[in-house]
Amino acid sequence: MANLVNFEKRGPIGVITVDNPPVNALSVGVPQGIMDGVKAGETDSGITAVVLRGAGRGFIAGADINEFLSPPPPGSASLDDVITCFENSTKPIVAAIHGNALGGGLETALACHYRCGTGEAVYGFPEVLIGIIPGGHGTQRLPRICGVEKALPLMVSGEFVPAKTALALGIIDEIVDGDLLDGAIAFAKRIVAEGHPLRKIRDETASVPTDGFYENFEKSIAKRARGHLAPYKIIEAAKAAVELPFEDGVELERKLFRECLESDQSKGLMNLFFGERTCTKIPDVPRDTPTQNIASAAVLGAGTMGGGITMNFVNVGIPVTILEMSQEALDRGLEIIRANYANTVKKGRLSQDKMDKRMSLITPTLSYDDIANADIVVEAVFEEMDIKKEVFRKLDDIMKPDAILATNTSTLDVDEIAAVTERPEMVIGTHFFSPANVMRLLEVVRGAHTKKEVIATVMQLGKTIKKVPVLVGVCDGFVGNRMLARYSKQAYQMVLEGALPQDVDKAVFDFGLAMGPFAMGDLAGLDVGWRIRKRRATENAAIKDDAGIDDQICEMGRFGQKTNAGWYKYEPGSRVPIPDPEIEQLITRYCEERQIQRRPIDEQEIIERCIYALVNEGAKILEEGMALRASDIDVIYANGYGFPRYRAGPMLYADMVGLGKVYKAVCGYHKQYGEIWEPAPLLKRLAEQGATFNDL
Repeated sequence: MANLVNFEKRGPIGVITVDNPPVNALSVGVPQGIMDGVKAGETDSGITAVVLRGAGRGFIAGADINEFLSPPPPGSASLDDVITCFENSTKPIVAAIHGNALGGGLETALACHYRCGTGEAVYGFPEVLIGIIPGGHGTQRLPRICGVEKALPLMVSGEFVPAKTALALGIIDEIVDGDLLDGAIAFAKRIVAEGHPLRKIRDETASVPTDGFYENFEKSIAKRARGHLAPYKIIEAAKAAVELPFEDGVELERKLFRECLESDQSKGLMNLFFGERTCTKIPDVPRDTPTQNIASAAVLGAGTMGGGITMNFVNVGIPVTILEMSQEALDRGLEIIRANYANTVKKGRLSQDKMDKRMSLITPTLSYDDIANADIVVEAVFEEMDIKKEVFRKLDDIMKPDAILATNTSTLDVDEIAAVTERPEMVIGTHFFSPANVMRLLEVVRGAHTKKEVIATVMQLGKTIKKVPVLVGVCDGFVGNRMLARYSKQAYQMVLEGALPQDVDKAVFDFGLAMGPFAMGDLAGLDVGWRIRKRRATENAAIKDDAGIDDQICEMGRFGQKTNAGWYKYEPGSRVPIPDPEIEQLITRYCEERQIQRRPIDEQEIIERCIYALVNEGAKILEEGMALRASDIDVIYANGYGFPRYRAGPMLYADMVGLGKVYKAVCGYHKQYGEIWEPAPLLKRLAEQGATFNDL
């Protein structure tokens, strides 16, 4: 037996321990070790039952994802072999579960005759999150345990369930108080003493769901699962558990699993899975870099962003002092925070006690003196350089020497802001995305002088507050908004050339994005971009002061959803965009005045120009070192801009299309539209080499 798995006797009970750190993955050698342990228990007449457990942090995490895409070494055992071994055992096998039992780990447990676990253990099938389905009989066993009506939501969501829920569903048979191994051994002895049968889930019958269940379930997931393959393959497999013999269902599961695994969707989702774990690795900031303890925070501004940022901190128990310039603004901001929490309580996702505790962690103030001892201060004031400089001068005067000074700017030069302080090494950008209490992405902006310890601290803090932190460099718009500017420019240009906002938005939505650029602009607030454009025109004399359609819309007081009118009109209280003839007339008039000849623009051109604009700018960003990796850009776009996760992100999408094809299209648009489409040298080089962004 391999060292990855150990076997020992505890009286009449054999104990198999999987010891494959860090998460006891079912990688090569582990299945054979488990089978050797079962054989040892079978051949020892003094052993009446076997307990299977994991060492370290958890039970068994499941298959090693890195091994999915390559065939196993010849003769190596698989999860299927382990399951068959369990089913052929003449002695009861009890899974003893702590930590996580996920994916293949849970399937291993379900193949055991009985299962017990700690009260803190969690259970789930997260495979759907990487574009595949449970492939170790999970789709066939879980419906036989708890019924397809309860099994499907668990598998399709990929959510984890706690021990009490698992017990109620029948996933486990007992929750163990005290030492798990002692409890599991006692449980195994009791099973034997009471003469319980060798329970095989495969022999049980899955209950037939109520009429219309499958149709209604598909409707319920339609928005969340839009464009995804795996959720619907899971439904197909689960139906087989109800309608087909077990072996036939398993065969169908294998077929569907392979279809998902070989799809571009799975490649895209796996890219994000690994990308979200890689993005915290910074070559010149080692993992052992010292970090500061963040025990308290201050937030400047109680507006939409400031309130959302505050919620991120108090959600994880970090007290926040929130500063405003007027009592009215402070009261309004606190009321919005309270209303957000109250709405979550109303939906049953938060208890009133937890809401009260979180609100108690917020200290409102009108005085800078009250924030002086905070470990980190996050500025969330208006996106204007002069205002931010004034704020940072004050912070430099009053904050304790080791306080981290963070700016929530989305476009401004972090180094210019840092330069007004005597401690630029303590200044960093923390670009939260709106709404800050919901969106997972956090762009961490590294200034020219930012200390490595500050970078390490903020990256760790990002994970603590449940964000996906990605390190970026200082440039106008950083990574996400810099690329977005090119994307938005193409969308706007196509409106001038002949498309309508709803045409562009529909094409982009059908491609898989959460919403099109014009609907997104209305949601974010058109006045934000208007201020940025006016700032850039002031700073750069070369920029023409010619109000475009977007500026004229803002001059009409149409700022988007907040004013019930922007590129679209909105019914009061509704977020559904309604095409507005007034905007169509404005577009037509604007083009006629400038003698712009409009033409039909098809969906393919819309997608190419929008997405390839992202890709080309992303290539320039990579070459400049503003992003560390292509996967970092993909993580930014999937988590901050609604890019469809199953397409991974713009960079991997381009890889899958073929950089040669993308480069050819970019060259064509360059010839037609000029400098704005100048091909990125990196894109050209990779295309000529037949390489990809993810080869870098």
